[in-house]
Amino acid sequence: MEQTHRVEKLIAPSLEALGFEIIRVRYGGTGRPTLQIMIERCDRAPLTVDECATVSKSISAQLDVEDPIGGAYNLEVSSPGLDRPLTRIGDFERFAGFDAKIELAEPMNGRKRYRGQLLGVQDGNVRISADGYAAIVPFAAIKNAKLILTDELISAAESQKRM
Repeated sequence: MEQTHRVEKLIAPSLEALGFEIIRVRYGGTGRPTLQIMIERCDRAPLTVDECATVSKSISAQLDVEDPIGGAYNLEVSSPGLDRPLTRIGDFERFAGFDAKIELAEPMNGRKRYRGQLLGVQDGNVRISADGYAAIVPFAAIKNAKLILTDELISAAESQKRM
């Protein structure tokens, strides 16, 4: 985990200068591990394969010089996709109205997983309509969260492309 934080801290300024934000950094795998850098454009326009290649070349040089991981690994730069992970508190506000899955690090009130419509953020807590009621989940308690691919999400993405 510390490796991914070091990588993120190292490359974030360069990516921001190029007009990109980091969504997630992951490291792992068997054999030769993979360092996955998931990015999106700061202007929220769709990400192209060429932009991923440009970012890969840019950060590859940085990672080679600073060597925050050590050892051999594969570098993968990608888009978050439609059913993207929700990693920042702002993501839960930005995607309010869409369906998501949330998994907590530890059970709260006897529950560890939620699936339903995001209702936004209130006082640092994520609100989600699950099983007919509005649940309030502390952002800090979330282990994993991602959007669920639905017709509404696809329609919204198509509308954004036309703008």
